[in-house]
Amino acid sequence: MADEKEVKVKSKINYRKINDILKLSHKVLKVFYILMLIVGIYVILKVFQELKVFKIVLDILGIIAPLFVGLIVAWLFNPIVSFLQKKGVKRVFGTIFVYLILLGIIGLILGTLLPILYDQIVNFASSIPNLLRNVEGFLDNFLDKFDRIDGIDIVTIKNNVLLEVETFGDKIVDTLPSMVIGIGKTLINGISTVGIGLIIGFFLLINSSNVGDTLTSLLPKKWRKDATDLSKMIDGTMRNYVVGIIIDAFVIFVICSVVFSLIGLRAPLLFAIFCAITNVIPYVGPYIGAVPALIVGFSISPTVGILTLIAIAVIQFFEGNFLQDYIMSKATKLHPVTIISGLLLFGHYWGIIGMALSTPIIGIFKQLWLFFDAKFDFFGLRGEASE
Repeated sequence: MADEKEVKVKSKINYRKINDILKLSHKVLKVFYILMLIVGIYVILKVFQELKVFKIVLDILGIIAPLFVGLIVAWLFNPIVSFLQKKGVKRVFGTIFVYLILLGIIGLILGTLLPILYDQIVNFASSIPNLLRNVEGFLDNFLDKFDRIDGIDIVTIKNNVLLEVETFGDKIVDTLPSMVIGIGKTLINGISTVGIGLIIGFFLLINSSNVGDTLTSLLPKKWRKDATDLSKMIDGTMRNYVVGIIIDAFVIFVICSVVFSLIGLRAPLLFAIFCAITNVIPYVGPYIGAVPALIVGFSISPTVGILTLIAIAVIQFFEGNFLQDYIMSKATKLHPVTIISGLLLFGHYWGIIGMALSTPIIGIFKQLWLFFDAKFDFFGLRGEASE
């Protein structure tokens, strides 16, 4: 009788519902853990901000910037040198060959673009007073249209607006010499940093085939295979992302340079460079890069401004629906909500630089998470799935 009762009790248990409940609880627990992780990261960032850890880190990064540049160069060109090495070319000669091509391309670009860019910047700076007068005239005519509306003191509004424009213009004229000197110093420092970085990268590239093995050998033997697998995952993701971003920025620069020149925008190379650089920031970068070009375009004439707006809209439609989508989906495979959340968080603490670096950093953390979750199965979902 007892055995029959036990069989009846077991038959009444719905194991499918129990499995569904367990799976749902694991999913809820997973979401809870992710939320706790986000809260923990936020708390850590706030603590770091109060302790001014970020400033110390930025100072250190500024000091070791040439080493960082050298590591990036060696990391980017290592596959090419390794490929030449497999074909029988000694690594030293392969590195020299790659550097000759790299320096030749840099020299060709600088020798061609720098004189044109310099002339455009000088002409643009000399035309700033005329641009400001055009802005004043445009605003004056625009505000005159509201003169007949009752209850609006359009004269006072017009005077205040024009006063702000004049004050802004005076500030630009006063600060322009110091701004030019500051840009010159920054440019010289940047060139020296890149130059030293290229030298460091050259020597790292010669010996980079042994760097990975050397670093791995410092770890305990039981960790070496996992460290190698993890580094390959991160390396593949980041390499695709960086190469994609470089191609994307170059395409945007070329298209913007040609289109801005055709529509008559002043200093087209300058604004094309700015659009290409800000385009590195997903979603919001194109809008940041478009603002200066639109302001200058409308200050020249409404026609140039409208043409600039249409050109940027078409270019960003092409870039956003083809290039950027390809880069994000093929490289980082991050959800748009994740990317936007990272932009908000990193932008809050580090501004434009943080927004530019948010996507690759989040991509690295995602690879770390996938690796350790695959290894340790944090939520026990693989076992249930197999059942």
